[in-house]
Amino acid sequence: MRVTHPKLLLAALTAIGALTLAACAPTATGSAPSGDAAPTEVSVGVVTSETGPLAGYGKQYLDGFKAGLDYATDGTGKAGDTTLKIDYRDDAGDPDTAVTAAKDLIGSGTKILLGSASSGVALAVAEQAAQNKVLFISGPAAADAVTGVNQYTFRSGRQSAQDVATAGTFLDDISGKKITVFAQNSAFGQGNEAAVKAILGAKGATVDSVLVPEDATEFTPFAQKIVQSKPDLVFVAWAGATSGAMWQALSQQGVLESIPVVTGLGDSPTFGAYGEASEKINFLSYYFPTAPDNAVNTAMVDAITKAGGTPDLFSPDGFNAAIMLVHAVKEGKGDVDAMVKSLEGFTFDGPKGKLTVRASDHALLQDMYQAKLVAKDGSFVPELVKTVPAADVDPAEATK
Repeated sequence: MRVTHPKLLLAALTAIGALTLAACAPTATGSAPSGDAAPTEVSVGVVTSETGPLAGYGKQYLDGFKAGLDYATDGTGKAGDTTLKIDYRDDAGDPDTAVTAAKDLIGSGTKILLGSASSGVALAVAEQAAQNKVLFISGPAAADAVTGVNQYTFRSGRQSAQDVATAGTFLDDISGKKITVFAQNSAFGQGNEAAVKAILGAKGATVDSVLVPEDATEFTPFAQKIVQSKPDLVFVAWAGATSGAMWQALSQQGVLESIPVVTGLGDSPTFGAYGEASEKINFLSYYFPTAPDNAVNTAMVDAITKAGGTPDLFSPDGFNAAIMLVHAVKEGKGDVDAMVKSLEGFTFDGPKGKLTVRASDHALLQDMYQAKLVAKDGSFVPELVKTVPAADVDPAEATK
């Protein structure tokens, strides 16, 4: 199971090599009046995972986007006087497929790209955006490398640094505290270890780790190591089929009873995967439908449910993207540089409350959550423990 966002691994990836497109930036599809008037139509390419390993995340994003587009345009499909022509493309979670789709869209006149559930895809499409001077609003992809990668790339969701910073809020004062990272000895586990050291270590914590061989099936000795090291907090980063056995070992060895243990809350299909440990774990959370209490979240949840979908972890990413898209087209009138400028510093009300696009690096500043799982009607559901203010998990502050 996913216990903290695996896309943190991709923060060090470089984008896919350049593909040569038209020598000049394309113009909007449809006739654009002269002067400062808005174009009659703007083409928008939504490139995300409809199939492949991240198809579930892609569906959550698309459900949120369609609900957000209806919300932001009052059901007209227009940004002001400009019709938004949406072209959906499946990247199957593959950067090469995404680049091919982006190349085709840009070549046919598309100035705005949205999407990306995968961080590898987001970095590849971001490079295309920079080369061809088109606006790109990335979605669920969480790699910190997406933030500030170029002047044309924005994000409509959170990033990994905000996750790790949220984990630190489970301690009243990080300085002088000992944090143990419990993870598999893999690129994923090592990446999380490095992130905790960089972010929480910079705030004064001493960070060590218990890294478990990927082929291990017996976790009692590793759980005992955690107890013996007496940390103030355990940060768990785990993925795969051994998750259940791992959590069982932590529970049986008393780790969950004696030490605060924090991990990331995934989407709803993962809520039942923790077994008897479910109610003993502290969860950092990006979003679950009952966490925020505001009119925008209610509108999104109602719209997705009415359409036959299920509001989930990455629904806000799509909804936010639609709001940002409509704002950019209204203010920028289809001109890429003007649309970029309109989004820098843009503050708006999204499903999670007030969000701000930081002008300097295009990070999306937002609240995060502390949560727990509680038993209800034979299953487990998330319950809000605390809303963590955006300022406390600022990704720039987190990485200082």
